[in-house]
Amino acid sequence: MSKLSLSRGLATMAGLLFAAAAVAQGYPAKPVSLMVPYPPGGPSDAIARIVNTALAKELGQPVIVENLGGVSGALAAQKVLGGPADGYTIFQGSPNEVILSPLANAAVKLKTEDFRLVHPVADAVMVFVTRKDLPVDSVDDLIALARKSADKPLIYGSVGNGSLYHLILENVQATTGIKLAHVPYKGNAPLLQDIGGGQVDFAVLVYSAAMGAFAEQGRMKVIGQLGAERSELLKNVPTAGESQSLKNLSYKIWTGFMVPRNTPEDVVVRLHGAIGKALQNPTVRSQLAAQTQEPSAPMTLAESAKFFETETSRYRTIARQINLQPQ
Repeated sequence: MSKLSLSRGLATMAGLLFAAAAVAQGYPAKPVSLMVPYPPGGPSDAIARIVNTALAKELGQPVIVENLGGVSGALAAQKVLGGPADGYTIFQGSPNEVILSPLANAAVKLKTEDFRLVHPVADAVMVFVTRKDLPVDSVDDLIALARKSADKPLIYGSVGNGSLYHLILENVQATTGIKLAHVPYKGNAPLLQDIGGGQVDFAVLVYSAAMGAFAEQGRMKVIGQLGAERSELLKNVPTAGESQSLKNLSYKIWTGFMVPRNTPEDVVVRLHGAIGKALQNPTVRSQLAAQTQEPSAPMTLAESAKFFETETSRYRTIARQINLQPQ
């Protein structure tokens, strides 16, 4: 190689390194959107509005929450994937939207692998919640009533076909032999309103401060939780595992911030660092706790990738077990 060629090669390499550094230092140069795949008022929306201020401080630019419900959250996911992979739109996702919706809905064209999990953000407790006058006080009561109501099945709601909540109750039907009627909604908030209004018999949902307030007011009942152990937030509510009917039922759900898979690495690194610092903010942690959410433990980018891979495998296995088919 001539000295001239070598000099040109080194100059090109230096230019590329400088450009990469400039991207990292220059991002973000404008406001960032945080896409929530459900309407305002639900747990997902609450998480976004708690974290966005601290995240904006770390990034040095406003982080604007956008809400777009529909198709079990996949509508918002597809919109994010359809835009530029430049880090200016972050998707707030969970297994519902990015793992399960492609398995359940033929109209959903995204693949789980289209997304990259930058960092998990929060873990939540899921519960059985019923209308106030449903004559049950426990999970065993609920299963017994469902057995008696085969001619007129109990109505349960979920945030959409193929959502985790839908899969859980399909699995419950398969393991217990009961029959239920499913009504899908566009989000947590409208479903919770209809349970409070008596239009829906029950649901499996993320426990929220709003749900707790409704229960205290006598507008609905929380009869069981789905974690392996009782949450500190719900010490007086038994787990499904403590029942006779659903001894092996155990779930919790997480939420994380994601970007399209081909987002530049320097941007992902910058986002990852900012999210990690935002989650250590005492105000964020206390506000998440007030919304019955636990801040996720710190993870490296490699750990986030492994976690996402493991969760994808887990939920695909559940879908196969109940023979979930795209519709």
